[in-house]
Amino acid sequence: MDLQRLLSLTRKAVDDYQMIQEGDRIAAGISGGKDSLTLLCALNGLRRFYPLPFELVPICVDLGFADKDPAALEALKDFTANLGLELHVVESEIAEVVFDIRNESNPCSLCAKLRKGAFNTRAKELGCNKIAYAHHRNDFIETFLMSLIFEGRINCFSPVSYLDRMELTLIRPLIYVEEPDIIAFARAQALPVMKNPCPADGNTRREEMKRMLSDLNKTYHGVSERMFGAILRGDLKGWPKSDMPL
Repeated sequence: MDLQRLLSLTRKAVDDYQMIQEGDRIAAGISGGKDSLTLLCALNGLRRFYPLPFELVPICVDLGFADKDPAALEALKDFTANLGLELHVVESEIAEVVFDIRNESNPCSLCAKLRKGAFNTRAKELGCNKIAYAHHRNDFIETFLMSLIFEGRINCFSPVSYLDRMELTLIRPLIYVEEPDIIAFARAQALPVMKNPCPADGNTRREEMKRMLSDLNKTYHGVSERMFGAILRGDLKGWPKSDMPL
């Protein structure tokens, strides 16, 4: 996938769900992974020609892993600087809290909660009224499956959500972008993807859903497209009604 295709899909999502209004100051969550870096490229490219001017503020929450690579963070800072942006790094001790102090058997939930709290707080401090997450189309489908299988609910996070407590609007502009296209884009653009130091990486329920979807698609061609269509048209909680095609 090239940049033009990425911008086209991002703009479609932004327009379909009215994610951006004039004067928005949007904090983009940057983990250093392929998804968040692609999101940054997409929003940075979009702001150059989108008819409603907005500001972009990249924020990275440093989880505090002892074996993190300092050079990788510097490469990330250089990358954002080359885009004309300043990367704001939030130092934290989240890794110590989750893995050492609490010794969580299911660390992802607490880690996500603490990471989001730190990110949202810094976004407010920097005067942002919106935050952007890098969830792509496959994430929506996997979340839908996890809700169904583990919670017994037909549910999925929405493209746009309002966080009452923080008074922030959360947007997910990569909703129409597929993960394989993000992988291809990251490689083609030589994005400075950071290795995830988390010991739970690759051993989560979401990874289980990825494998399940892969097997389903091999047996039933096009099942992911049909699931995504069901999400779009399913009148789920927090979602606008839609008659969008697959």
